[in-house]
Amino acid sequence: MSVAPGWYKDPAEPSTQRYWDGEGWVGTPLRADPTPPPGPPPEPAPPPPVVPPPIAPPPVALPAPMSPPPVNGRPSSPPGPPAPLAGPPQFGYRPPAPPPQPHGMRLASVGARFVARLIDFLLVLLLNVVVNGWFVYRYAQEIAPLYRAMNERMLEGRNWFENLPEASPQAGRLQIVILLIATALWFAYEVPATANTGQTIGKRIMGIKVVRMESTERLGFGRSFRRWNTLGLPTLLWLCCVGFILQIVDCVYLLFDRPLYQALHDKSAHTVVVELPRPGTAQPAPPAQPGGTK
Repeated sequence: MSVAPGWYKDPAEPSTQRYWDGEGWVGTPLRADPTPPPGPPPEPAPPPPVVPPPIAPPPVALPAPMSPPPVNGRPSSPPGPPAPLAGPPQFGYRPPAPPPQPHGMRLASVGARFVARLIDFLLVLLLNVVVNGWFVYRYAQEIAPLYRAMNERMLEGRNWFENLPEASPQAGRLQIVILLIATALWFAYEVPATANTGQTIGKRIMGIKVVRMESTERLGFGRSFRRWNTLGLPTLLWLCCVGFILQIVDCVYLLFDRPLYQALHDKSAHTVVVELPRPGTAQPAPPAQPGGTK
């Protein structure tokens, strides 16, 4: 049995009444107190059509004012500056982006990094004088006859390399020992210090530090060794001059890298060199960790 069309209390909300058209509820509900209209509720008025805003005409450049004619043979006052164009400029000036600040700290300057590396180089050289000095002395004794023969031929005006005595096998072995010790001393000087504090003696003097790109945690031995081996291991190839060229390319690369000024050994380890805040300056706030601080 179907229900006749009319106004009835809404079963879902008894405080209101709605119109039943025989098949379903239609229209907006009314309160149950007032008398409803005799028929179904009126249909809502359709929304007004959306009219697009008018398109403003492009700005028109005004012609520059003409200079006034001379008065009594004297030039009149020069015209003022040209009127600005109406409307915004077509090509706006964009200021340069600020330099990056990893973890709120400024990047170390190239000069500070060069001086720090020079200090470290002199300290490693001093270690080699102490530890490697005896092997270098023995090597000099082994190749001394060769250099004396070359000097005699130069003074006599002969070919330097004509009938030169061959270097002893001991000289070749001493070269390998010297390079191995030099590489080991460099490793022992730089890798543990960078792994623990991010600073060698040179970097500590210059107030700079090596940090991870993704966090402020210490580098650790693995990251520090990965950073050092790109620059330090080519020392073993100094006999064929390839190692020295690789080290030069590695260090010079930071002059062209933007925006983080990373050398190749920084890129291989995903590290950057930053300038530590000076005493008395505000310390940078640590970056927020996802999920809140602990």
